[in-house]
Amino acid sequence: MEKISHYKSISELHHKSGFSPPKHPLISLMTCKELMSYSVGDGRFTGDFFMIALKKIKEGYLLYGKTKYDHANGSMVFVKPRQIIEASNVQFAEKGFLIFFHEDYLNGHLLYEQIKKYGYFEYEINEALHLSPSEESTIWELYYKIRAEYESEQDELTREIILSHINSILKYSERFYKRQFINRSNNISGTTVRKFNEVLAHYFENGLHERQGLPTVNYLAGELYLSTRYLSDVLKQETGKTALDHIHLYLIKEAKNQLLGTNNHVAGIAYDLGFESPSYFTRLFKKVVGCTPVQYKEQHKI
Repeated sequence: MEKISHYKSISELHHKSGFSPPKHPLISLMTCKELMSYSVGDGRFTGDFFMIALKKIKEGYLLYGKTKYDHANGSMVFVKPRQIIEASNVQFAEKGFLIFFHEDYLNGHLLYEQIKKYGYFEYEINEALHLSPSEESTIWELYYKIRAEYESEQDELTREIILSHINSILKYSERFYKRQFINRSNNISGTTVRKFNEVLAHYFENGLHERQGLPTVNYLAGELYLSTRYLSDVLKQETGKTALDHIHLYLIKEAKNQLLGTNNHVAGIAYDLGFESPSYFTRLFKKVVGCTPVQYKEQHKI
């Protein structure tokens, strides 16, 4: 099995990559130019820091999680601490940048909690953020503000200003991702909702619920070649409901059909659908429908 290095500090990462030492031990910025080749770290690695990277790769590859990011993809990616990364002989098609900031750099700051809300740190490389020219200009403007502060003499406000600009990048990225969900056709034919429901129906039609129990968001996302967080965010944008909400709605729809169309009792329906216990089925049914399965059946007697 290939060794995975772990870097506790950004300075250690710089040393292994052959870069100059960072100006600050907890944050590092690099502007990567066209035609120059970069390899980050020593093979596959993890670190106790976040990474924000921008631009298209011409050659080489960046591997994040289980997915390879190559020249066919762009444009902005976000990596969380202790996520496996591999960057080898990366050559940018255009100018790009890398920002590394250690999780300790956020201690005591509002961004420590806020960054947990940005779901795209859970996305895979193939779910990168594709920027329009005007959006890219906005991100570059913020990057240069961070760089100016990073290069200047440090004082008691330096960290606050840098983190405020990083947070602005993250907020704009959240906005741009929502635009991408709406406007960009993803690599799945048709809408995500339709494909999701097709996979869900296939799961039950092939009796997988009988062998594996209730379908999980992780399983469905894998069948659609999406990360679980990206899938839920896309569905939320399209329908206002998460992937788990859609699974529950499907189960309740099937349960209603059985309650009114068969003589099967509640426990039998629960086990038929893949629930581990009738009590869990009853709680979910009441949460979604507003009454118990028995009450629902009584209300709809002809």
